[in-house]
Amino acid sequence: MARTLVIGNKNYSSWSMRPWIALKATGIAFDEVMIPLYTGEADKRRILAFTDSGKVPVLVDGDVTIWDSLAIIEYAAERFPKAQLWPDDVAARAHARSVSAEMHSGFAALRSECGMNIHRLIGPKPLSDAAKADIARIQQIWGDCRQRYGRFGPYLFGGFSAADAMFAPVVQRFRTYAVELDPISQGYVAVMQALPAVREWTEAALAETLVIPRFETD
Repeated sequence: MARTLVIGNKNYSSWSMRPWIALKATGIAFDEVMIPLYTGEADKRRILAFTDSGKVPVLVDGDVTIWDSLAIIEYAAERFPKAQLWPDDVAARAHARSVSAEMHSGFAALRSECGMNIHRLIGPKPLSDAAKADIARIQQIWGDCRQRYGRFGPYLFGGFSAADAMFAPVVQRFRTYAVELDPISQGYVAVMQALPAVREWTEAALAETLVIPRFETD
């Protein structure tokens, strides 16, 4: 049975982007099924056919079904160790998992105020102090990673890893909302935007024509 990743709209679905980038950037083969979000009961039933959670992303690999972005990435790392989704070094691997988990569960203000919307006209918007604090913390994470591991390569932990996949939607948000960044963060954003998998996702998102009004608030 083919390995299948079920995702939502590339323009809006940040959670779908994370495992898609992780698999695509490391060469793990998969079939893609895109189910538009918030378009009615028919598409909701299509998602439920893959997972009782009723949410995307979902990875179906034979008899195994995984329905959370970080869980999908962890599964892929175990299933395909040669993909090196986590750093080899124990301390670096723990660090990568920590920042990935922080991204997975945190930064609510930034998520709320700067929703992923790749086709939005690029430009800044007023942000709350909480969102600004989220941006500062993300830059702190990136700066620390680049200082520690930059000698090994251009990504957060040198070579591309799960941590980069977890922060990929933030890179899109910073671009879309023209967020002012420090030089290290600017450099990292440029590296991520040049990643072929990110370019492919972005081009597909820009080609989408479906507009979801609830995500077009500014």
